[in-house]
Amino acid sequence: MSESEFTVTFWGVRGGYPVPGSKTVEFGGNTTCLQVQAGPHLIVIDAGTGIIGLGARLVAQRAQDRQPIVGTMLFTHGHHDHTQGLSFFDPLRFSDSVFHILGPRMFDADLKDVLSRAILPSLFPLTMEDLIGVRQIRNVREVDTILLTQHGLPPIVKDLERENAFVPPWAVKIQMYHNLNHPKGGTTCYRIEYGGKRVIFATDIEGYEGGDTRLIAFARGADLLIHDAEYTDDEYIGPPFSRQGWGHSTWRMAVQVGQKAGVKRLALTHHNANHDDAFMRNVDQEARSVFPEAFVTREGTTIEL
Repeated sequence: MSESEFTVTFWGVRGGYPVPGSKTVEFGGNTTCLQVQAGPHLIVIDAGTGIIGLGARLVAQRAQDRQPIVGTMLFTHGHHDHTQGLSFFDPLRFSDSVFHILGPRMFDADLKDVLSRAILPSLFPLTMEDLIGVRQIRNVREVDTILLTQHGLPPIVKDLERENAFVPPWAVKIQMYHNLNHPKGGTTCYRIEYGGKRVIFATDIEGYEGGDTRLIAFARGADLLIHDAEYTDDEYIGPPFSRQGWGHSTWRMAVQVGQKAGVKRLALTHHNANHDDAFMRNVDQEARSVFPEAFVTREGTTIEL
């Protein structure tokens, strides 16, 4: 990998539950997982079933390079379609792996407790303590900034405004926006900056009339905005029932944010489990007709920033 590399790879793009089968081959059926490679720094966001394929790729690379797997894992929230693949993430089974896991407190509990509840002997043979590659699980707040500096060192977490901290130009800077429009505590959006480029990951959020002004400001001028787009307008409003208040956006809501924020590219993600490839092709075409810089995410796709 080169120091200038800044890529995003989609390992899981579904919401709700995995949908394997012949009708989801083109866009993929795994639940949410995003890989960001910023120079030497591996960043994984969320651990839906897509993380299983990522883990297999990293283990194969480990065998080839004879180097331990080192990375930072971020969680947006603790719902099962964002955690259900964690126990099957093979890099965490190696003693020389080093993963630092960060995310918000959820459901009035620390992140460590939330993840521990997702991996219980009653549900799975292992516990979080058995995943020996995990070196740290830490809560972060919206006011915090995560800094990745030297490869292999733990992330630095600072309140930049309060501490007036210096950010080295070679560092990866990760900032957060906590959106409350998702049931049971909201979800955390991440902005990752490296080498003068910015990517925003904003899944499991529901739009506002006129656009989410805080998210628009958070994503202003980004090179890539990855935005929840689970529903069409008809699905959102109903019949047979309304999805308003369910904590997810329509693709038009995502486009509105992308346009107002002036982003260079807009990736629509968190596809509804009931939407097959033909349906997603139609969404992709409609979104592009309104905002040519928009596209529907496909599992396995890598975007260079």
